[in-house]
Amino acid sequence: MKIVLGITGSIAAYKAADLASQFVKQGHEVHAVMSRSACEFITPLTIQTLTRHPVLVSLEDEKDSWKPGHIDLADSADLFLIAPASANTLGLLANGLAPDPLTSIYLALPRETKVLIAPAMNGKMWLHPATQRNISQLKADGCEFIEPATGDLACGYQGIGRLADVADILAVVASLFDSP
Repeated sequence: MKIVLGITGSIAAYKAADLASQFVKQGHEVHAVMSRSACEFITPLTIQTLTRHPVLVSLEDEKDSWKPGHIDLADSADLFLIAPASANTLGLLANGLAPDPLTSIYLALPRETKVLIAPAMNGKMWLHPATQRNISQLKADGCEFIEPATGDLACGYQGIGRLADVADILAVVASLFDSP
């Protein structure tokens, strides 16, 4: 299976490295796309090394080919997984805005491509009506979610907002493609 792994700006971005590594070990082809803010938490080189594919960060990265990389990735993806997904990214996706490769891939996906989103953010941000409205819109658009976990948050609070455990994300992805 070809997985396009979207990584957005969250301290939980480091967990995307484990996800990428686990998917590759399972025999999946993984291509990563990172928001610029994700690069503040983990480097594209780390993800590139684990996936064995270049990481797309900006639309300027696509100059090596005549065909836009975000369109090529959208056309060939079996699954578009965003983990972690920030509140900002949820808002961009829900409103059809595409200022970067990650959001552009989302808009260019064929309707039958599965989209799975695993949010991670401060609990107040998660519970904010605007975030919940964006989640409702994305669900109406066909996206599936892995709910955030509850526990210690990087901001020092306790509560909902942690990225779901890597094992849980792997299990959900496996279940999406295990049905006959």
